[in-house]
Amino acid sequence: MSSFKASKNVKSAFAASAFAVMLISSPQTATAGGEVNIYSYRQAELIAPLLEKFTEQTGIKTNVLFLNKGLVDRVKAEGANSPADVILTVDIGRLNNAKTSGVTQPVESAAIVENIPSEYRDPTGHWFGVTTRARVVFSSKDRVSQNKITYEELADPKWKGKICTRSGQHSYNIALFASMIAHHGEAYTEKWLRGVKANLARKPQGNDRGQAKAIFAGECDLAIGNTYYVGKMLTNEKNPEQKDWAASIKVLFPNVDDRGSHVNISGMAMAKHAPNAENARKLMEFLSGGTAQEVYAEVVFEYPVKPGTKTSDLVRGFGKLKSDSLSLQTIAENRKAASKLVDKVGYNDGPTS
Repeated sequence: MSSFKASKNVKSAFAASAFAVMLISSPQTATAGGEVNIYSYRQAELIAPLLEKFTEQTGIKTNVLFLNKGLVDRVKAEGANSPADVILTVDIGRLNNAKTSGVTQPVESAAIVENIPSEYRDPTGHWFGVTTRARVVFSSKDRVSQNKITYEELADPKWKGKICTRSGQHSYNIALFASMIAHHGEAYTEKWLRGVKANLARKPQGNDRGQAKAIFAGECDLAIGNTYYVGKMLTNEKNPEQKDWAASIKVLFPNVDDRGSHVNISGMAMAKHAPNAENARKLMEFLSGGTAQEVYAEVVFEYPVKPGTKTSDLVRGFGKLKSDSLSLQTIAENRKAASKLVDKVGYNDGPTS
């Protein structure tokens, strides 16, 4: 167990924190080249293999603080004394919030720019995607015969009483709704959201796995979910009943014949007051590279952002992903409007209100 090289006040804050956290460090090699401190929403088992490879290649030791909430608030509170070098999180909303909250700094790196397509990075260099996850439609293998669908079709009355989703205000759905605004405008998206709401089988509830469970139980025929949850369920030895949930659904990639499926990202940013900025840049370049991309994608059942990088066999089994090329920055800019529309149509009240 290791701790960051931080001020006494920050170390005290670590000990007194009410957040659920865990500190780990990667083994230091004989050619040690300093250290890099990481604040992460991603769980230990998801990033440990990557960090071990990074240390093997560079000799740079990694210290990781895992948080399940309040990452940006913590970095802000620590201010200039923060030991954070790199921030790892998920969803464009959280990445953009880190930027707008003033806890990140721009990174200039030819390697990162070469590895990560422009739609998956901040135009000013404050955040970068590491993996993508598609927001797709889960459909019942037994009760849905069609193998193609569009997001727009989810508002078709033929699906009345057949759709399940989690809260419309969840960041994953807000990003999808924001993409609809970007493509169609607010007026269309409001009408579409009302149509989807009318087709709901129940009030929005649960998480993405819960939607697969609802399909398995016959509560609905379609649901909206992220692709990686299917991989997690299919390989869940701790809760094997989830394998049955996943086995009852097929993954439909929406809009394959036009713009492609909406994708979101897990991503990284350099902390504003990074005490080990050079090592932070090296880690970020490593995470954008092919080796790390393949390892990461295999572990988390997501898609590498670096073009030409191999996805896991399990994920390839879902079918071919055609990603919507819409800039995630554009999605971020439409998130507030999407959230307002969710409330305006009373989406979370369910289908009867």
